[in-house]
Amino acid sequence: MATIIYTLALVLFVVDLSYFGKVACDNSALGASFIFGDSLVDAGNNNYLPTLSKANIKPNGIDFKASGGNPTGRYTNGRTIGDIVGEELGQPNYAHPFLSPNTTGKAILYGVNYASGGGGIMNGTGRIFVNRLGMDIQIDYFAITRKQFDKLLGASQARDYIMKKSIFSITIGANDFLNNYLLPVLSIGARISESPDAFIDDMLSHFRDQLTRLYKMDARKFVIGNVGPIGCIPYQKTINQLSENECVGLANKLAVQYNGRLKDLLAQLNENLPGATFVLANVYDMVMELITNYEKYELCAGFTTSSKACCGNGGQFAGIIPCGPTSTLCEDRSKHVFWDPYHPSEAANVIIAKKLLDGDTKYISPVNLRQLRDL
Repeated sequence: MATIIYTLALVLFVVDLSYFGKVACDNSALGASFIFGDSLVDAGNNNYLPTLSKANIKPNGIDFKASGGNPTGRYTNGRTIGDIVGEELGQPNYAHPFLSPNTTGKAILYGVNYASGGGGIMNGTGRIFVNRLGMDIQIDYFAITRKQFDKLLGASQARDYIMKKSIFSITIGANDFLNNYLLPVLSIGARISESPDAFIDDMLSHFRDQLTRLYKMDARKFVIGNVGPIGCIPYQKTINQLSENECVGLANKLAVQYNGRLKDLLAQLNENLPGATFVLANVYDMVMELITNYEKYELCAGFTTSSKACCGNGGQFAGIIPCGPTSTLCEDRSKHVFWDPYHPSEAANVIIAKKLLDGDTKYISPVNLRQLRDL
């Protein structure tokens, strides 16, 4: 089982390598991408954990050109949203997973990826996978990187660089519902003792503290993704025995409720944290539009399904058993919105990333990622 599609926990530090050794005054400078989140953007951290949530097995990565089609720990057939955004913003290399032995020295100047399949805002989220990096731990790891930047650039230059040249794009929260509050059997006690309102209150209180921690380490430009229509993924449709056009109402209702409160939180942080810009990425509407109108997208002459996983097994939508060597694989991966029971295909990731980069305020507000970079 893997982490869910819809949390966009990207945290991008955009860096121009020519910056090192000169004052950061070029607003068009690009560079390293520092990514936080869950399996939507995990680039291999879970490879180094004893966990049940892993993607370093074939056919994952079959279309990832940088690895020659071999699995890297990405939970998709090709690039993640974080990979695509980094490319478009001029990043010279993909961000290295924090836990990789190669993520040392000057390698971090291109970026670091802290994301982890199964991770969430709450520390108890994803415990079914045994191990994962929750948001608190990811920020602990960023604190290590932050000190490394001081050593590489000098304290003053590093602080100026991070404040002016960095985009923190965070997408997290779906696992807190699907692999915590709504998890069958394991969460029954929690649901009896805590109402949805109370659980969402708890989530947002933790998230406020986490975002404030990053701010105190000089983060100033943030993009935060809300939770997508988690009731519409192949896994949910399959286990609930729904038809192609149906979604699980409770899961989507919780997402919408959380998203409304998240919008209010980001408005408060914009007002109360001097110099910070918090951008909201409306992932829910982006993905719901893709699922609902999948045939209308021009990419690859349109998708043929937004319900069935390309790689998976079990049920009408191949939505029970995660993608692996024994999975049924679709013929044309570019025709499926979903790669596996939980995660989007590279073709879908491209569409979502383009809306994050260049979309209007319906999808990302008050500015898009290119505009945020240039602030």
